[in-house]
Amino acid sequence: MSFRMTTATAVRVLTQLRHDRRTLALILVVPTALLILLRYVMNSDPETFNRVGLVMVGVFPFVSMFLVTSVTMLRERTGGTLERLLSTPVHKIDLISGYAIAFCLAATLQAAVATTVLYGLLDVTTKGSEWLVVLIAVANAVLGVALGLLVSAFAHSEFQAVQFMPAVVLPQVLLCGLIWPRTEMAGWLQGVADTLPLTYAVEALLEVGAHTELTETLVRDLIVVVCCAIAALLLSALTLRRRSR
Repeated sequence: MSFRMTTATAVRVLTQLRHDRRTLALILVVPTALLILLRYVMNSDPETFNRVGLVMVGVFPFVSMFLVTSVTMLRERTGGTLERLLSTPVHKIDLISGYAIAFCLAATLQAAVATTVLYGLLDVTTKGSEWLVVLIAVANAVLGVALGLLVSAFAHSEFQAVQFMPAVVLPQVLLCGLIWPRTEMAGWLQGVADTLPLTYAVEALLEVGAHTELTETLVRDLIVVVCCAIAALLLSALTLRRRSR
């Protein structure tokens, strides 16, 4: 792995993002706007929003970064940029690491903005520390980045990349415990939920909301999310091919 190649890739991707206003809006504005919208949808029940809003500050970054990363990476593949890069001495892991670093920096900014609005404007309170919420939100966004990089290898158009959301993202949202408690689901669905990384991310956020100290469950959940993200990044490196189509 070359630090110079990785840094150059990250800088190039960040430069592209800086000039893409629609993508910046999707990363920074849309999750925050959705949180505000949800707050007023639940205007008559602030206690429910206190729980749901806390979870959504982790779910929204996961979804948005999955979408942005998968589409952006697909453009690199189909546009020939990836093929040209792979014809140089740059290693696959340098490319993946560069993309991951760039999107992770964007994810960190996204999580910071969303969490600031959550606590400062929407009056959400948690027993645990705010920095833990930011950390988990960033971990969720990084997971979305890793999965987005991975699934981009299996799409041939931007439309197909978006089509992966119902297959990869929505099942995790439905089974993570946000809509319905996992303990009340059918037994086989609980087993499926236990294999999905977003389940552990949501559980970690709920731990922050309910406990003042760092719990063993929270630490375990964070480790699971990070390990899943690393595994997806390694798999995405294996999918890089010299042919863009």
